[in-house]
Amino acid sequence: MASGLFALLDDVAALVKVSAASLDDVPAQVAKTTGKVSGIVIDDTAVTPKYVVGLDPDRELSIIFQIAKKSLFNKLLILTPAALVLGYFAPWAITPILMLGGAYLCFEGYEKVHSMFSKHPEVQPDSEQMQTITPEELEKERVAGAVRTDIILSAEIMAIAYSQVVDSPLVNQIVVMLAVAVFITVAVYGFVGLIVKADDIGLHLAQKEGSPAVQKFGRGIVKFMPSFLNILSYVGTAAMLWVGAEIIAHGIPFTSHLLDDLEQALASAPVVAWLAKVVACGIGGLILGFLIDQVVRLVKKLMPSKQ
Repeated sequence: MASGLFALLDDVAALVKVSAASLDDVPAQVAKTTGKVSGIVIDDTAVTPKYVVGLDPDRELSIIFQIAKKSLFNKLLILTPAALVLGYFAPWAITPILMLGGAYLCFEGYEKVHSMFSKHPEVQPDSEQMQTITPEELEKERVAGAVRTDIILSAEIMAIAYSQVVDSPLVNQIVVMLAVAVFITVAVYGFVGLIVKADDIGLHLAQKEGSPAVQKFGRGIVKFMPSFLNILSYVGTAAMLWVGAEIIAHGIPFTSHLLDDLEQALASAPVVAWLAKVVACGIGGLILGFLIDQVVRLVKKLMPSKQ
């Protein structure tokens, strides 16, 4: 019996060593996965600040915390388990789901580009039809809208994260996906909080006595932030088109080979190769978004309107 017990302990020790060795790869896998979802992270960061515009400045960080908390809950307790279960029982569905998400990103990116270049006549609302809404109700609406947008982007992030660890041991899959969920949520909403409060920080520095250099720096922050938010919006839109199209391209063997050939042709200049791929995917995403938009418009026309 003693020999059997020692044999069992040896097996357990061997299993622990294998698990520890596999977990050594986790930081590299987390870094690789984070890089793969960088475009979506940029878009998430660019989109979120608009949900606190016009609200009580004293409530901004609280609102961002509410959104971040629900985002983390969705990633940890809904999206990660869903990806793992789907990957185990129906791994063939991962790529189509990623491609559907990519199509949505292209569509949303095209809508943003279209709205930038379209002139919409200002419509004056009828005073009788205007609804009165309290600040609390407006805050709840903004948080709900932000969470709806976030869950779509988070689903794409977690699906991509799973696709990067699908061949790894189950323990690695779980640890990497949970680490990615926490790291990205903290990074995105921490940066969003910094962006939202940057003008307050700049104003505080501008009013600081006894240091003209600090005051000048603070005024510079206040003046720079509106332009920075506009730039961030453009970058987020470009990221949606680029990432969405790249996801779809990698799901189709022909276009995946084309991207690989493009990178190999410019392998001697990695930065140029990356830029070429981004531009190609961005243009492809814009075209695909336009096509999806036309299909959506056609479907709306064909659907009977409800009176």
